[in-house]
Amino acid sequence: MYAWIWRHLPGTLWVRVLWVLIIFAVVVFVLFQFVFPWLEPHLPFSGNGSLSQ
Repeated sequence: MYAWIWRHLPGTLWVRVLWVLIIFAVVVFVLFQFVFPWLEPHLPFSGNGSLSQ
């Protein structure tokens, strides 16, 4: 999959590296803004983070 993405990115090496960094930043942003907050209530270890009871 990553080889396919790399082959289809336009430009020279440095342009491709820049594209990869931009794509990575967008994916991380979407995960932290939308996916993780939606998923958090469904996880079995949701809570205040304390393991002692």
